[in-house]
Amino acid sequence: MSTETAPIDPVKLDRLAEVAVKVGLNLQEGQDLLLTAPIAAAPLVRRIAVHAYEAGAGVVTPLLSDDQVTLARFAHARDESFDRAAGWLYEGMAQAFDANTARLGVVGDNPMLLSNEDPERVSRASKAQSEAYKPARERITGFDINWNLVAWPGTEWAQLVFPDLPEGAAVAKLADAIFAASRVEDADAVANWQAHNARLRARTDWLNAQRFAALHFTGPGTDLRVGLADGHEWMGGASLAKNGVVCNPNIPSEEVFTTPDAARVEGHVRATKPLSYQGTLIEDIAVRFESGQIVEASASRGEAVLHKVLDSDEGARRLGEVALVPHSSPISQSGLLFYNTLFDENAACHIALGQCYSKCFEGGDTLSREEIAARGGNESMIHIDWMIGSAEIDIDGVAGDGSRVPVFRKGEWV
Repeated sequence: MSTETAPIDPVKLDRLAEVAVKVGLNLQEGQDLLLTAPIAAAPLVRRIAVHAYEAGAGVVTPLLSDDQVTLARFAHARDESFDRAAGWLYEGMAQAFDANTARLGVVGDNPMLLSNEDPERVSRASKAQSEAYKPARERITGFDINWNLVAWPGTEWAQLVFPDLPEGAAVAKLADAIFAASRVEDADAVANWQAHNARLRARTDWLNAQRFAALHFTGPGTDLRVGLADGHEWMGGASLAKNGVVCNPNIPSEEVFTTPDAARVEGHVRATKPLSYQGTLIEDIAVRFESGQIVEASASRGEAVLHKVLDSDEGARRLGEVALVPHSSPISQSGLLFYNTLFDENAACHIALGQCYSKCFEGGDTLSREEIAARGGNESMIHIDWMIGSAEIDIDGVAGDGSRVPVFRKGEWV
C-alpha cells in the first residue's frame, strides 16, 4: 500500500495544513512561500497550497525530494560526488528569504534511509550539504523570515515506529500520532494553538524575569551546569521574526528554549533517549564538558558517528541551545520514539550541539555575528538536538549571586 492510499484522516490532514499556514507560518497576504517536502507527502503539500492561496499567498513553490533518487547517488555516483552539494539552490533560497519569502518544510523521510551506506560517504555528503546550505540556514537560524516545520507519515518512517503492524496500519497509526502531537484533533485547531502558545508564553515570561545566570541539571548520570549567554532571551511557541511576522517554527512544539554561553558549560550528562542521525541510531550518549567544550564522549551504539559529528567544526563540541520540556508533555506520554527530532525533542528537556539562534538574545535582530559571539553565542554548521530530560531530572536556576530557584522537580515545572 502506498502512502497515497493509506487510511489517513483527510479532515485532520486538512486541519494540519491549515494550522501550518495560519499558525506555523502566519502567512501574510502577498507573501511568497517556498515549500520543501518528500514526494510522498504530496497530499499534504496540495492542501497546504490551497490554504496558502486562500490566505493570499503570492506564489507557492514546492521542491520535492525522493528517497530513491538519494539512494541512486550512493549506488551509482562517482566518489567525488560526495564532496559536492547544490550551492546554487541554497544561494537562491537565501535570495528568496531576503525578498521576504516564507519557508515551510514537511518532514517524513525514512530516518534510516542511509543506515546501510558507507558512513564515510554519508559524512562527506552531509558536510558538503551543511556548508552549501549556510546562506539559507543563516536566514532561518537568525529568524529573518517566518518559517515552519510540520510532518507527514511516510511509509518507511511509520514502519520504523510501529514495526509490528502491517504497512497501512502503521501509516494510519503514525498519522494519528502526528495529528495528536500537532494538536489538530479538535475542530478549532487554530484556537487550540492560540491557547497553547499563551501557556508557553507564560513560561518564557517567568524565565526571562528571573534572569538566571545558569541552569543546573541533576539526575542519574547527569550533573551539568549550563551557563546562559549574556542578554539571553527565552522563547517558545509563537515567536516574532525579523520581518515582523509572529510564527510557530515547529509544529508540534512543547519547548521553551534559549542560548547557552558556549564557554560556560561544565560537568557531565547522559542522554535519556536515542538520537537518530542520518541513518544511525546513537544510543546512551554520555559526554563531559570543560569550559564549554565536550572533552569526553561515548555511546553504546553509533559512537563512531557521534565522534564524526563532534569533529564537524570548531563549534560542534559546544552548545547552541538549551530547552525545557516537561515529562508530562503529550509526546512524552505517548511513549513513542519517533526517530525524528521534530517530535522527540518535544518529549524531553534537551540540548543542541552547534549553531545558536541569534533571536534568543535581547535585541538579537540587531546584533552582528561578532556581537553574538561576544555574548556567548555559538557558531557552527550543525545544530543537533538530543534529549537529556526524564521524570528523574531536577533543574535549578542559578542567579548571578549563586542563589538557586527550583525550576523542575522530577521532570515537571515547579
